[in-house]
Amino acid sequence: MASAILHIRDSYYFEVPKFLWPSHREKIEDFPEVWVRLDPDYQLWEGRRLYEELKKKSDSQLMAIPSWEKVRSGYLRWKQAHENFAKPLDVYLDERADEIRAEYTRWEAEHVGRSLADYVEEEQPEAGWYARIAQGEEWARQWREIRDAAEDVEEYAKNHTWSSRKIEAYNVRLSGKIVIPQVFDGKLRNLYERESGICISKFMIVELVVAFIVVAMFTWLARRVSTGQAPKGRLWNLLEAVLLYFRDQVARPALAHHHDDDHGEAEHGEHGHGEHAETEHNPYADADRFMPLIWTLFVFILGCNLMGMVPWVGAPTGSFSVTTALAIVALGAGFAVGLRRFGVVGFVWNPVASMHLPLAIAVVIKPMLLLIEWLGFLIRHGVLAIRLLANMVAGHLVLAAIMGLAFGSAAAATFSGQPTWIWAMTASIAVFGSAAFSLLELFVAFLQAYVFVFLTSLFLATATQKH
Repeated sequence: MASAILHIRDSYYFEVPKFLWPSHREKIEDFPEVWVRLDPDYQLWEGRRLYEELKKKSDSQLMAIPSWEKVRSGYLRWKQAHENFAKPLDVYLDERADEIRAEYTRWEAEHVGRSLADYVEEEQPEAGWYARIAQGEEWARQWREIRDAAEDVEEYAKNHTWSSRKIEAYNVRLSGKIVIPQVFDGKLRNLYERESGICISKFMIVELVVAFIVVAMFTWLARRVSTGQAPKGRLWNLLEAVLLYFRDQVARPALAHHHDDDHGEAEHGEHGHGEHAETEHNPYADADRFMPLIWTLFVFILGCNLMGMVPWVGAPTGSFSVTTALAIVALGAGFAVGLRRFGVVGFVWNPVASMHLPLAIAVVIKPMLLLIEWLGFLIRHGVLAIRLLANMVAGHLVLAAIMGLAFGSAAAATFSGQPTWIWAMTASIAVFGSAAFSLLELFVAFLQAYVFVFLTSLFLATATQKH
C-alpha cells in the first residue's frame, strides 16, 4: 500500500503496490547505494573509518581526541532520538559542534574573554573536542576530504555480508518502491533528502511528463489552427474555447492599456514608436503579448494539480519549491517587461502614483510609498506561491485523515472487543467521504490553476502599466 503522505511529500522513489514491484535482492551489491548507507552496521563501519581519518590528520589540537569507544557511545545515544534516526557520524559531529558553539555564546556572556577551548575544557560537552577544531575554511576543506575518504560503499560490500534475515526485512521494506536512478553526481542522504549535487526526484519527473504533454498538446493545436479551418472535434473546440475564455475574460480585462487624452498625448509624444505606439494603437497588446505565458502557466499548473489525483504519483504543486518557482516566473516576467518599457529608474518609481506635492512633503511621503508598494508587490508574489501550496496540501491531508478513520476504528474495536459492524460502518463512511472529497479536490485543482493565472495577470498589470 502507498504511504499515507505520498501525495504531499517529494521523494526519490515512486511507490506502487508491492505486488507490482517486488524486491528480490540477494546481496549488498543489489541494494541501492543510499539504502546501504542507511544501514546501522555500515554507518558504524564508516564512522570508524571517519574516526581513523580524523586521527591521521590530527595536529596538536587533536591529541586529546577520545577513544573510538567513547565517540561511538555518544553517537549511538544521539541516534536514539527520533529526529536523528539513520544519520551518520559526520552529521552527529557537525550538529553537536553547532550546538556547542551556541551554548558557548551564552556562556561567554558570563565569562567575558574566555575562549571556546576554555568552555570545552571547563564544561566537558559531548563532542567538544570536535567543536574546537571544526572552524575555518581550511578545516571545511579537510573535513570534506576526510568524509570522502571514509565513505566507500563498494569496499564495504566486498568485505561484509548481511544475514538472510536482514536481507529479507529490507526486501519487504523496498517492495513497491521504484528507486529513481541518479544519473548525475548527486548524492542522497535518504529517500527523501538530498545531500549534495543534482538529484532527480519524483516531482521532477512528474513535471517533465506534464511539460511533455503540454508541448505535445500545443504543437497539435498550433498545427490545426495554422490551417485556417474552422475548429473540428471535441478536443480542438475545448482547447480553443478555454484559450479564448482566458484571453477575453482574464488577460484582456486585467492588462488592457487605457489612456486619458492628456496622458496619452504626452506619452505618445515621448514614445511615438515601437512598443508604446503599438500599445496605444491596440489597448490589448499587453494582454496578447502575455497570453502565451498565462495560458502555459494555467495548463502546466492544472496538469501538476491533476497528477495528485492519479494513484501513486502525487502533485508537484504540493512542494513549496515548485510553487515558488512558478511565482518567480510571474515576478520575472513583470520585471523584464517593466524594465524594458520604463527603464531602471522609471520602473523602480512606477508603483508610486503621480502626485503633485510640495517638495518638503514629497521627499518624505514618496519614499515611504515606494517602500510600501515594493514590499507589497514582492509579498503578493510570495503569497501567490503559498496559496497554491496550501490548497493542494490541505486536500491531501484531509483525505489521509478520512482514510485513517477506518484503520483507527478497526484498531479501537479490536482492542476494546467491540462488534465488527462498528468498523464496517466507519470504513463505509470513510470510503464515501473520500470519494466525495476527491471530487472536491478535482474542482480545487481547476480552481487553483485559474486563481494563480488570474492573480498573475493582475500583478503583471501592476508591473507593466503606468500608475
